[in-house]
Amino acid sequence: MKELTKAEEEIMQVLWKLEQAFVRDIIEELPAPKPAYNTVSTIVRILETKGFVGHEAFGKSHRYHPLVAQDKYKSFFLKNFMSGYFGGSFERLVSFFAKDNNLDTKELDELMQHVKKDLDQDEHDHGSNT
Repeated sequence: MKELTKAEEEIMQVLWKLEQAFVRDIIEELPAPKPAYNTVSTIVRILETKGFVGHEAFGKSHRYHPLVAQDKYKSFFLKNFMSGYFGGSFERLVSFFAKDNNLDTKELDELMQHVKKDLDQDEHDHGSNT
């Protein structure tokens, strides 16, 4: 999997939301000023080449749909981000976040409690599927 450009990710966000869309539907969801049809069409074709998007043909029109789940991409992106900026260390990420946001010990403890709760919930959710 490759990391998406900002423009590609913007298009994918729309496709993840709509689940399937023609280029004109994607454009409708984008903020003003609206990009040109050809611009969006080109980005969608690039996403298709990268394996993120598939299509169904209706004559000359194509309806596009995501081939990569949003959660899968988020996980990939976060792992790359963590590896590139924090050497894959969650502790370094938390330390940076705490320093950058000038967190006190109470706020840091609350953050860790939220993380623990989310991890416990994920473990519970995945455990019930097996």
